[in-house]
Amino acid sequence: MTAMTALTLLSAEAPSLVQSVDWLAIAPVVITAAVGLVVLVADLFAAERHKPVLGWISVAGLAAATATLLPLRAGDRATFCLTGDPAACSYVADRFTLVIQFLVLAGALVTALVSVTAVRDTRMPAGEYWFLLLSSAAGAALLPASRDLATLIVALEVASLPAFALVGMRRGDRLSSEAALKFFLSSVTATAVSLMGVSFVYAATGSLHLTQVADRLEDVPGQLDTLAMAGVALTLVGFAFKTAAVPFHFWVPDTYVGAPLPIAGYLSVVGKAVGFTGLILVTVIAFPAYSDIWGPALAVLAALTMTLGNAAALRQSPDRPNSAVRLLAWSSVGQAGYLLVPIAAAAYSGREQIGSTVAYALMYAAVNLGAFAVAALVARTKPLHRISDYRGLYAERPLAALSLGFFLLCLAGLPPGIIGLFAKVTVFRSAVDAGLGWLAVVMAINVVIALYYYLRWTALLFRTPEGAQTRTRAPWPVAAAVIVTAITAVVLSGAPEIILRVTSGSLFAQ
Repeated sequence: MTAMTALTLLSAEAPSLVQSVDWLAIAPVVITAAVGLVVLVADLFAAERHKPVLGWISVAGLAAATATLLPLRAGDRATFCLTGDPAACSYVADRFTLVIQFLVLAGALVTALVSVTAVRDTRMPAGEYWFLLLSSAAGAALLPASRDLATLIVALEVASLPAFALVGMRRGDRLSSEAALKFFLSSVTATAVSLMGVSFVYAATGSLHLTQVADRLEDVPGQLDTLAMAGVALTLVGFAFKTAAVPFHFWVPDTYVGAPLPIAGYLSVVGKAVGFTGLILVTVIAFPAYSDIWGPALAVLAALTMTLGNAAALRQSPDRPNSAVRLLAWSSVGQAGYLLVPIAAAAYSGREQIGSTVAYALMYAAVNLGAFAVAALVARTKPLHRISDYRGLYAERPLAALSLGFFLLCLAGLPPGIIGLFAKVTVFRSAVDAGLGWLAVVMAINVVIALYYYLRWTALLFRTPEGAQTRTRAPWPVAAAVIVTAITAVVLSGAPEIILRVTSGSLFAQ
């Protein structure tokens, strides 16, 4: 037998190690990353007067990446699969992936619109800013599609590392530098703990793919059970940190205050989506065998998070500098507690409960980004970011005041913000269906507590203004961001079944 014949026979018998790539499935991530590289290179050659064009290239790139989700709407694609086990894939574009990618990319697009003016006015380095924002958005878009622990951690870090630099982008600002350092150190520590957890899980199961990990955790040898439980607990730490769940919340208020306002809004929505997405994937897909451990733990975390977040928001003095940003920061911590409820409920009544978290996240993304967009608009004339600066905003900017009032009522869950009420009822029902009555009671109490500070701020918008009002023309990109988020919130309030239709049933590929 000749050497050539032997090689031919061996190649025919051995399974192929060359994997085909579904380029359409990964298009949203690839386009976002590619546009980021284009912006970085263009920044080297663009004259200073042409730097604003980089922002519009970024906006166009994010819009194109969002549009590529349309041909994927069937949610039936996967790529980078094991040749020996086609069901074990590293990238899956199911319904869950597409909904979260839409949230992430649309949120990044609204952030980019608000940032166009902010980058120019604060003289931040345009090329660096847009490259970092697009890189973070690419990592955030990759994370919901990740179906192995290695890709999940890489996506988490790609989304997080640029965010550290974005928080500290205002050079020479002490608050910005301090916020970036605090955010970096605490996040890196949490990631290191998660990596140790992943290594423990790998040692106990011999696999990194989530579906294989789930199967092998069902029958872990007795001598490895403690190692597996430790791995599960440690892996959850990094994602709990990203969700700003208590006791991993301490970085939130200082980071939001020190960051540029568009980035604070980005972290409150896209950064939070990253954490909740990772938490959902590792709990309901990879670790269902240990639901008796993470279920009660997440229920307690949810109760603590919503209670501490709302209590801290109540303490914000309207006349204190940065009180508006701090209130939104603590409010986001409280909202994180609500988002944790259905994940905890999934441990008791199945992964279908995850739809409630996704529905709530979509509502929260629209109204919270809108609130930060209005805050960015008001900050142009009142840079101290005080709640008292919003007194009489209706007399100065009627549309902005009406929009902010509507956003705050949505967050409070009061009419006419029906979408906020709908989302809270959905989460409340998931707790009741799972038999977590005590958690539903804690949530109801916290919703009532939150009414006070949301309504106090809303009422301030329509009070008689103090002193002369400064009227300036609103930059149209910021105005567009406010209008888009307001229209989205109004439409969803008129037809909340849209979100229910998208998030009902099984979101994951079977």
